[in-house]
Amino acid sequence: MTLASNHDHRRRFLRAALGLPATLAFSRVTPAQNGTALPRMSRRAIPSTGEALPVIGCGTWRTFDVGDDATARAQLAAVLRVLFEAGGSVIDSSPMYGSSEAVAGALLTQLDAHRKAFVATKVWTEGREAGIAQMEESLRRFQQPRVDLMQIHNLLDWRTQLATLREWKARGRIRYLGITHHTSSAFDAVAAVMRSEKPDFVQINYAADDRAAEQRILPLAADLGIGVVINQPFGGGGLLARMMKTPLPAWAAEIGCTSWAQILLKFVLAQPAVTVVIPGTGRPQYMADNVRAGSGPLPDGAMRARIIAAVSG
Repeated sequence: MTLASNHDHRRRFLRAALGLPATLAFSRVTPAQNGTALPRMSRRAIPSTGEALPVIGCGTWRTFDVGDDATARAQLAAVLRVLFEAGGSVIDSSPMYGSSEAVAGALLTQLDAHRKAFVATKVWTEGREAGIAQMEESLRRFQQPRVDLMQIHNLLDWRTQLATLREWKARGRIRYLGITHHTSSAFDAVAAVMRSEKPDFVQINYAADDRAAEQRILPLAADLGIGVVINQPFGGGGLLARMMKTPLPAWAAEIGCTSWAQILLKFVLAQPAVTVVIPGTGRPQYMADNVRAGSGPLPDGAMRARIIAAVSG
């Protein structure tokens, strides 16, 4: 299935699930503008401080890398409006993601929403001076004097960069520091840094069909008091695309879900060690679908087993 056909399939599915005509559910207006109220999402505490974060955020890999495309930027502005209307705040980016930082920063300025956002980005280079220069550029792109969370992307030169992050945190240029990785094969290294350095956050991949984090990283984060950001909750997009070809099971209603995206996000949120999930999207209707997973009941053990069986079938 092509990317375009994935989008079309999800549009049709959401239209049926929400009981809305295409002109209402998927026009350029936001849910608040068309009268469809979004539930306020739940929050979870950051272990190192107790600050509460909304459980659904927005990733920017690929989706925000649109450069100066005015039409795409208008869509992304609507995405952020939906996030904020649902009580969300977390926006995650990286200098690795092309124009994503600059686009997100420009949209936050356009929407006068810097104070609504919890901005997370990354340092992804080798060497102290190169790391400082890259982080300074990220601040410039985001059009703000500090970011909330700076993460060492894929552990690249982590010892050097972590020393700088600690300095920046002490000076108030970042509020939290963390480490990230996007592949389970790196979890041994991730766990070692978690134990030795106890960062505020760790960002990892986790999904209903990618559960390696359950074995070590999530329990370790809970034991050490480290916040957890989850990337790739849809299996990098492939899992959601596959599940969209199957009917929504009747048991989805037991956890308040009207789409497969919500089921997959609630599967992740059922792990109490998870602080926030950052599915990426460039479409406001998908953001509206995603944020609905941030409220209501979560799967228990039996329901999680049903979800695993469904995605494994």
